[in-house]
Amino acid sequence: MRTEFLQFSPPSISREEIDEVVDTLSSDWITTGPKTKRFEQEFAAYLGADAALALNSCTAGLHLALAVLGIGSGDEVITTPLTFCSTVNVIEHVGARPLLVDVDAETLNISPSLVEKAITPRTRAVMPVHYTGHPCEMDEIMNIAGERRLFVVEDAAHALSAQYKGKTIGTIGDLTAFSFYATKNLTTAEGGMLTGEPGLIEQARSLSLHGMNRDAWKRYDKGGSWYYEVESPGFKYNMTDIQASIGLQQLKKLNGFQQRRQEIVRKYNEAFASCPCVQIPVQRPYVKHAWHLYTLRLNLNTLKIGRDRFIEELKERNIGTSVHFIPIHLHPYYREKYGFQPEDFPVAYSNFLRLISLPLYPRMSDHDADDVIEAVLDVAERYKR
Repeated sequence: MRTEFLQFSPPSISREEIDEVVDTLSSDWITTGPKTKRFEQEFAAYLGADAALALNSCTAGLHLALAVLGIGSGDEVITTPLTFCSTVNVIEHVGARPLLVDVDAETLNISPSLVEKAITPRTRAVMPVHYTGHPCEMDEIMNIAGERRLFVVEDAAHALSAQYKGKTIGTIGDLTAFSFYATKNLTTAEGGMLTGEPGLIEQARSLSLHGMNRDAWKRYDKGGSWYYEVESPGFKYNMTDIQASIGLQQLKKLNGFQQRRQEIVRKYNEAFASCPCVQIPVQRPYVKHAWHLYTLRLNLNTLKIGRDRFIEELKERNIGTSVHFIPIHLHPYYREKYGFQPEDFPVAYSNFLRLISLPLYPRMSDHDADDVIEAVLDVAERYKR
């Protein structure tokens, strides 16, 4: 058994990121400035996106996306119950109503057929979430949106580097938000990016910094002007050059990070494919999976214990895990406001009860992965019916 606890998903930070941050701290500019601009440009080029806006979170990106698209009171936005709360919180923040629809039983991504059935005259947008890094069925979603004149705002918190039928996530919908939280495929400690059409991105840029028409770099750099005007009541969502410094170095390493994630996934799949107590993740042949998460689904009918006890058994074997996600309709705020019952979204709910996210990050050694495999198979064998 492993003697030291294996963290679920620590960041992969090296000397390069540290040196870039020190360089920024040694400069005359540490908030939003030249490195943030460079990060935006290099990130957009990596994806092939038209434009990008660096922000302090993916949540900020989703909020700004809805705001610049004019979605507000009386409107509806369709999304999935199997996501982190921020996806749905931002719909509430703009005064719109979230319409939840269930997920596909294989990928656990939002079901396009249920999206189409849920549309009403008040529906303005669809917010697909690329769960674990596996792209949603974007052809179907974009066709539905086009026919019904809906916006598509992609929550790509898990999906950096993912592709759908050769199209990179971040270049398909009207606007796409990415996360650079500490556990993500690329981190800036906290942070995010919004990609989309340049006109929308520039509107979001103004809103991201109090609605001002000129940021500090433009005001204080040589040739700048102190004068600015507030064109709308905006927010404080900007990324700093300190964060961007980390992102610039992480972006250089991203392809290598992704290769390592895929190597670990192959080890997991080979080890777990023949275990009757678990179900391995699905990857459809026409997508490139970002593999932000590796989620096992327990076959509970083959086990004497439930998911929560399984997690505790792994912890006793020094393996850290998590669960993604507690479905939105189970949280008190949404349950009480909209009167949701657990079975309202049966696929999301039944799968939630058997989901476990295993450690998956570039710093993992083969020995670490072998320890995870050994622990999972040991628990499965010990508690199988």
